[in-house]
Amino acid sequence: MGRKKMGDLYRAPFPLYTVHVHKETGLVITAGGGGASKTGIKNGIHFLKLELDSGQHTATLLHSHDTNTRATMNMAIGGDVMAAGQDGCCSLMRFVLGSTKEGRKTDTKQAGGGGDQGGPRRRGGRGQASSARDGAETRDDSSQVLVQELGEVCSDLSPTDALQKCVRFSSDLSLLLTGGADGHVRVWEYPALKKKLDFRAHEGEIEDLDISSDKKHIVTVGRDFACCVWREDQLAMGLRWHDNMPNITDKMYRYQACRFAKVEDQPGALRLYTVQIPHKRDRRPPPCYVTKWEGQSFLPLLTKPCGREVISCLDISDTGTFLGLGTVTGSVAIYIAFSLQKLYYVQEAHGIVVTDLAFLPALGKGQRVLGNNEAAMLSVAVDSRCKMHVLPNRRFFPMWLVLLLCGLLVVGVVLLLQHMFPGFI
Repeated sequence: MGRKKMGDLYRAPFPLYTVHVHKETGLVITAGGGGASKTGIKNGIHFLKLELDSGQHTATLLHSHDTNTRATMNMAIGGDVMAAGQDGCCSLMRFVLGSTKEGRKTDTKQAGGGGDQGGPRRRGGRGQASSARDGAETRDDSSQVLVQELGEVCSDLSPTDALQKCVRFSSDLSLLLTGGADGHVRVWEYPALKKKLDFRAHEGEIEDLDISSDKKHIVTVGRDFACCVWREDQLAMGLRWHDNMPNITDKMYRYQACRFAKVEDQPGALRLYTVQIPHKRDRRPPPCYVTKWEGQSFLPLLTKPCGREVISCLDISDTGTFLGLGTVTGSVAIYIAFSLQKLYYVQEAHGIVVTDLAFLPALGKGQRVLGNNEAAMLSVAVDSRCKMHVLPNRRFFPMWLVLLLCGLLVVGVVLLLQHMFPGFI
C-alpha cells in the first residue's frame, strides 16, 4: 500500500466523471466532457471492452457516443438503459451490442464525439483533458454499440446553473430517482417516466442519494450537514453519526456520500454506509470517517476514520463485501465492508480528484475478468484516466487444517513435558 506508479487502463480525450460496469455484457461505460464552453474539449460516452490477458487487464474502445454540448456528470445503469445526468436534465438512452455492419448504418462516430466543447461545470475540481494519443489505444473494435435516445426528464430547476447531482434506479427498475442542486428529490415511475414524487429534501445541493432494495426508504445527503431517511416524501429520521463522539460538534463535518449494500452472510439483510468529511479545510485537516448503519432501524453499528485526505466518492461491491473510496487528491482505497479495515491503498493514483468508482461484478461476465483476484475496482478522474485496482485473493488456511495443527501442537507439548518430567502423565 502507498504511493506507486500505476499505468492507465484507458485514457479518454476529455475529463471523466462517471464509470459503470454492465453486469450482463461486461462492458465498461465511462463518460464526461467539457460542457458547453468552446475550449475544444469534447463530450461523450465511451463503451469499453474489458479483457484479462496473461494476468493484465486491458480495455479497448468499442464505441464513442457523442453527447454534443452536454457533459455527462453522473449516471445510473438499469438493464440496457443509461440514465445520464447532463446539466439540469436526466437523459435516458438504450444501448445494445450490434454487428459492425449494423453499427456503421446507425452511428460510426469515432472516439470523443464531435463538435468543439470544453470547460466542465463540475464543482470541486478542474483539470485539463489530455489527448487520447498519450494513453490507451482508442480505435473502434469489430463490435459496435448501438445507442438509442429514449428521451429525458427535467431533474433540476435551479434558476441559474441547473445541475443534476446524482441518479439511481431502484433494484427492481420500477423507479428512477434524481437529486439536484436545488435540493429536490424527484422520483419517476419507470419506464413510463411519470413523476411520482417531488419534494425538497435539503437546503442547498443534494450530494448523494440511494434507495433500499425493498423501496421502503430513500436516503439523501446534502451540503446542509444533514443525512435524511425518507418514507416516500415523508421524513422518517435524520441520522446522527457522532452522538458518541463528544469532540465532534454538529458543524465540524458534513455528509458526502451514502450507499445501501447487501450483507454477505445474511440474505435479505441491509447495511447503509455513509462518508463524513470536514466542513472546513485546515492546514492540518482532521480525519474523514466512514459509518456503517443497520439498514432497517438505521442504528450506527461502526464508525472508523479513513485518513486525512478528503473523500470524494464511494462505491460498494455487489456482494456487499468491499467498500471503495476515492479522494480529492487522487488517492484510492479498498476496505472490508464488515470491519472497515483497509486492505488496499494507492496514494495519488490520479493526478486530481477521483470522480467515480465501480467494482467489477462478482457474477456474470464481470467475473471472467477478475482472474485470480478477490475483487477489482475501476476509478476515473478529471485527469481523463481510467485505472484498475486489483485485490488479490487473500490466502486462508482451511479450518480442518487449523484444527489439525492445533491438535498436533497440543500432543507435541504433552510429549515434551513427559520427556522432561517423567511421570508427568
